[in-house]
Amino acid sequence: MDTLNVVQALRAIAHDHRLAAYRALVQAGPSGMAVGELRDQLDLPPATLTAHLNQLRAAGLVTDQREGRVIRIRADYDRMSALIGFLTENCCGGTPCAPVAIKKLC
Repeated sequence: MDTLNVVQALRAIAHDHRLAAYRALVQAGPSGMAVGELRDQLDLPPATLTAHLNQLRAAGLVTDQREGRVIRIRADYDRMSALIGFLTENCCGGTPCAPVAIKKLC
């Protein structure tokens, strides 16, 4: 992951509603959730959620798929892992340290 992509991803989650949406999608697991379900969980107006999801999509943090009349949105775990990897790749000068617990998340 290059610096430009990292900045774009961090900018996308640097808003309380977008961060809450992203965290909810990460917690939902690989199956994701319907946009309407996410909207209900976050208690956001549809247009507001759409704008926030567009930011997360543009950063590559989420993907979506139409399933009939429902749009299912999912966190992109590969992208999340790449972001975490970028942020921690130089941790402690390459020697083992406390952030090793981060690797257990994935």
